[in-house]
Amino acid sequence: MDQVKQSRRIRAYDGELGAAVARAQEGDEVAFAVAYRIVQPGLLGYLRALVGNDAEDVASDAWLEIARDLGRFNGDGAGFRGWTVTVARHRALDHLRRQRARPRAGGAEQDLLHLPAPHDTHDQALESLSTEQALEMVRALPRDQAEAVLLRVVVGLDGPAAARALGKRPGAVRTATHRGLKRLARQLGVGAEAEAGVTNEASHTLGKST
Repeated sequence: MDQVKQSRRIRAYDGELGAAVARAQEGDEVAFAVAYRIVQPGLLGYLRALVGNDAEDVASDAWLEIARDLGRFNGDGAGFRGWTVTVARHRALDHLRRQRARPRAGGAEQDLLHLPAPHDTHDQALESLSTEQALEMVRALPRDQAEAVLLRVVVGLDGPAAARALGKRPGAVRTATHRGLKRLARQLGVGAEAEAGVTNEASHTLGKST
């Protein structure tokens, strides 16, 4: 998919989302439902990688907190997506702690901060998969890679927002995303360029309907 068109579509989603959130903060319940419709698919895909079949329950808890604290949110559409991920991730980690199961630790913070030049390996890899198949393959990645790929590719957060949600440095998130997408490309046998590296600017948002 053309990355310029995809970027424009993401901006359009964020514009619609920001307007809906602003109206929801004024008490418009229909607008809140619009914000939910935009955010929920990607958020649910992310949570499924963390808590499996309990994702919908965790998402419900997260949305209750989001609705309760909506008046305190200050930001645009992209910021709202980042905030919802942070809330949902906290709820997911609480859930895992209750089950005495913790996510695996992330990669080393001193990993490469600069990645190879952009090309379309990750686009080819992800376009080879259906949404459910893609999520299953992403869930099989090491935890730090899975979370980074899901936040960048499925939820659609930019690098700094994903880093804030994960409590990591942007360089570590870029590296984890790079490694996860490279591993997916290798598993799919996508071109020799899979060995050369992939862009850190993931542009697909699998959770959004087309």
